[in-house]
Amino acid sequence: MNKFEQLASKTNEALLGGGEKRIADQHKKGKLTARERIHFFMDEGSFEEIGMFVQHRCKDFDMESQQYLGDGVVTGYGTVNGRLVYVFSQDFTVFGGSLSETHAEKICKIMDLAMKNGAPVIGLNDSGGARIQEGVVSLGGYADIFYKNTQASGVIPQLSAIMGPCAGGAVYSPAITDFILMVENTSYMFVTGPNVVKTVTHEDVTSEDLGGAHTHASKSGVTHFACANELECIDHIKRLLSYMPQNCEENTPAQPYTSGNEKREALNNIVPDNANQPYDMREVIELIADENSFLEVHKEWADNIVVGFARIAGRSIGIIANQPAVLAGVLDINSSRKGARFVRFCDCFNIPLLTLVDVPGFLPGTDQEWHGIITNGAKLLYALSEATVPKITVITRKAYGGAYDVMNSKHIGADMNYAWPQAEIAVMGAKGAAEIIFKKEITEATDKEAKLKEKTDEYTDKFANPYLAAARGFVDEVILPEQTREKLIKAYKMLENKVANMPKKKHGNIPL
Repeated sequence: MNKFEQLASKTNEALLGGGEKRIADQHKKGKLTARERIHFFMDEGSFEEIGMFVQHRCKDFDMESQQYLGDGVVTGYGTVNGRLVYVFSQDFTVFGGSLSETHAEKICKIMDLAMKNGAPVIGLNDSGGARIQEGVVSLGGYADIFYKNTQASGVIPQLSAIMGPCAGGAVYSPAITDFILMVENTSYMFVTGPNVVKTVTHEDVTSEDLGGAHTHASKSGVTHFACANELECIDHIKRLLSYMPQNCEENTPAQPYTSGNEKREALNNIVPDNANQPYDMREVIELIADENSFLEVHKEWADNIVVGFARIAGRSIGIIANQPAVLAGVLDINSSRKGARFVRFCDCFNIPLLTLVDVPGFLPGTDQEWHGIITNGAKLLYALSEATVPKITVITRKAYGGAYDVMNSKHIGADMNYAWPQAEIAVMGAKGAAEIIFKKEITEATDKEAKLKEKTDEYTDKFANPYLAAARGFVDEVILPEQTREKLIKAYKMLENKVANMPKKKHGNIPL
């Protein structure tokens, strides 16, 4: 065999991974192989592999006789929609995708290149965990990856797609990354599996119920997207990337946009006359944003707040919006965490923020207080106060109490604040305020109900409107709902070159 033939033979061996039988087993499970995932993800012909011939170094437990080229992970770079990305794709057909010393080194090398060259890293995870034959060396490999994830955080976007098992220490690398996507019925994440859970707590639970895509999308909030299959997951990654810059020093490329009539008269009819009647804030978002541009994040978790990416006049923005259709849009522990995490991502990567406000306050109750609504609510307050990207707020209806402050008020650094005419900016709802302020008069009245209504109406006329806030400059302009999109386009254009000079410090201490 000459040198060229030897290279061809080794290349073919590497392309087969764990062999045809294991590839067939992977397909029977409804899963793609590591290389097939890369094929569907990257632009055709753009993928350049790095480390195809890497092999593990373990000599214990007869591992020396079990060698596979690439050592269970395919790594390299290429383009997605013409933009550079780095990728690692774990190969379950080789030792169950388990992580060895050299497997980890390949992933770390890709991450180093990504940071040096300022491009996103995408991990396609499908691994049985640490390679137990290597003991602590494998654990060290995980720690190396965690450290790289932390160093890269806020420098380049990091996305994790869970396309198979991800258990034990392996879950912490995706947890540090910016977004996690899971595939229904074929992927799961947990620190301890069903067998350990049963032994320790005597709970009977399946892998799917314990850590499947739906569980983490709706109960824990660990995953941002639950996808029906792997191809849908890959399409989601591509769409997510389109809203992001390559790194923290760039802006997201603008999409082509032709301006026209930017008035949206349908916005005038969304908010009901009855202040206690719900409506769907997504309808507001769809009319404000470019057509079909809204990509919701964490759709199934903490749905009393809506977050996601959209475009306005072709430019990426991040949206945080109270959802009056769920719990009246009240802020609670989970919605505060959800909003704060999303705000911080957008601020890391120069994505302007839009806050849509219809909030009656924070959710009361022992459950919220005992589980830390104070520190969790402060996370959203801190994140919006800390953010230096262009920040615009639109108050569509209620903005009550401390929640008014938290939802990107002028006082915590919002650049432009708009209010619709039906906005109510007050310490609390009119009825509750009247009961406190006019308690003596109501108690002494012959017709207490009539007196309460009279005083409620009096408070409403005086305070339940946007004009006192506008008089103080806390609201920059009271606008018709139909004008919102037009105003936002102009305001974001005005804020394009915003520079914020922050106090010198190592980093702040967000209330975790």
